[in-house]
Amino acid sequence: MSEELPFPRVVTGTHGPEEGAGAGTPWPGDVPPEQDDTWYPLRDDPWRARRVELFIALLWGVTAACGTGLMAVYWMGGQAQLEGALLFCGFSALGAGLVIWARRLVPGQEVVGSRGEHTSAPEDRSGVVGSLSRGTDAMLSRRGFLVKRVLVPVGGVFGIAALWPLASLGSRPDRALFHTKWYPGARLVTEDGRAVHVDDIVVGGELTVFPEGFIEDPMSAAVVINIGRDKLQAHTVNGYNQAGFEVVSGGNGIVAFSKICTHAGCPVSLFNVLAMQLICPCHQSTFDILQDCAPVFGPASRPLPQLPLGVRPDGYLIATRDFVEPVGPGFWDRGSEP
Repeated sequence: MSEELPFPRVVTGTHGPEEGAGAGTPWPGDVPPEQDDTWYPLRDDPWRARRVELFIALLWGVTAACGTGLMAVYWMGGQAQLEGALLFCGFSALGAGLVIWARRLVPGQEVVGSRGEHTSAPEDRSGVVGSLSRGTDAMLSRRGFLVKRVLVPVGGVFGIAALWPLASLGSRPDRALFHTKWYPGARLVTEDGRAVHVDDIVVGGELTVFPEGFIEDPMSAAVVINIGRDKLQAHTVNGYNQAGFEVVSGGNGIVAFSKICTHAGCPVSLFNVLAMQLICPCHQSTFDILQDCAPVFGPASRPLPQLPLGVRPDGYLIATRDFVEPVGPGFWDRGSEP
């Protein structure tokens, strides 16, 4: 096959691929001449082929309608079952149209050529590239109506609709994960809005509290505990638990920590008063209150952040600042506070 091929070719670049051989041009000499690469099931019935084209266009119209409906449903607040049904119908119609197109309108006859006992010359490689381009060229050139006027706009509409739910991710958190709603002077209040007095919590008692005015903010949830003054005296102070983080009043020694587990963000809702430990019910991470809520069991890798406390002249508990560290799972704490 070193002789010149009986069809034109185009050489691109100094060492680039050689291409050419449109559909219907003669095959190289080692290809059986009776093979017809232009045949497809409806080639001899153009009226029926046109009907199949229109049916495929109808299917892809369903896909476009489903995409538009998905955007409308999502814009109006969303409904999971309806959104799922629209996605199913849209993708099903798109896939059905592609299958029908491939089976009825695309040349599908196998074409075989001998390999030969020689090293491929540039002309041989040109023949291979040209042969591979026959089917795709025929598909795109003969079915421009389906490709350019139907598939491209439908794919654009449905593709945009599939990306529409990204809007539900909300705005970038930026530094929001490093701060909660606690502020200097914020009174500790219960979930029903009642301010917590220093005498409201008995020794061994605990309460879930929020900053006054921000009861609905889950990131700010804290647990305040009266561990007793005698145990407070033996309280281990680490690098961030400075003096003044506790409130001492009579026989009371009150401390407060974030209620959000530092493993996976579950609420730390179990209190072992005998061992003075807080326990997360999700994965059993256990925090020693007398050791600044350092983890002593389970998958949590860092202590619960502590909330610095103070007491007003009227005896109500307040925060003197925000938590000393970012609250929540350890993977939120990447980088340093600006």
